[in-house]
Amino acid sequence: MNWLDALILGIVEGITEFLPISSTGHLIICTALLGIEPTDFVKLFTVAIQLGAILSVIVLYFKKFFDFSSSSAFWRFYLKLLVAFIPSAVAGVLLSDVIDNALESPVTVAIFLVLGGVFFVFSDKLFQNNFKSEAQLSYTDAFKIGLFQCIALFPGVSRSGSTIIGGLFQKLTKKAAAEFSFFLAVPTMFGATAKKLYDFFKHHTEMNTTEIQLLVVGNVVAFIVALLAIKFFISLLQKTGFSVYGWYRIVVGTIILILYFSGISLHII
Repeated sequence: MNWLDALILGIVEGITEFLPISSTGHLIICTALLGIEPTDFVKLFTVAIQLGAILSVIVLYFKKFFDFSSSSAFWRFYLKLLVAFIPSAVAGVLLSDVIDNALESPVTVAIFLVLGGVFFVFSDKLFQNNFKSEAQLSYTDAFKIGLFQCIALFPGVSRSGSTIIGGLFQKLTKKAAAEFSFFLAVPTMFGATAKKLYDFFKHHTEMNTTEIQLLVVGNVVAFIVALLAIKFFISLLQKTGFSVYGWYRIVVGTIILILYFSGISLHII
């Protein structure tokens, strides 16, 4: 991996982390297209740069995360995030080896992209009568959303996509479901990065200077791009709904499958 690779992957992460199109899936596809070998560091990099994107949520929703005007509302908010976070935390530990193997397969990504895309094409009609705000979400609702997030442990499903769908099933409005997905990303990706760092240093004594610099570049770029992507997503979501993202997933996934079954290598760059 070189500096240009880190820059490109940071941009891709920033754009895709909060769209229901699978940031991890796009990173896997990009590493394949760029011909980057899936080393332990590259696997760490594709997870760790999500921290940069996640920090953009804290900046944009600073008042939500640090609103001390109502202590009861403040603690309810964090308890909901904790309850929603627990299922994926447990599943992530138990299924880490399976997930690592899936992280090397663009075909797995493509299949999940298509399947998720089909659902999103029809989701706007299915959930058009939703009415709940995030404040009306119960702890049981939050736990159910956390169960949906477990599905996203497999690349191509989309963490934001699965949690948004989970929120929609709990009667959240489109905007509320998207924003709760953003909030839940914070503990989830901090936890995923900590786990990946732990796994990395179990087998490697240290990171070299270049690897550290690549991580910094990737995170900074992802942070800046994600700030813009979140605002764009919320604006477009309220105007067009989810179907545009569904069709995008179907098209991208289908192209990858056609290339694969045609015997065309994905290492084209």
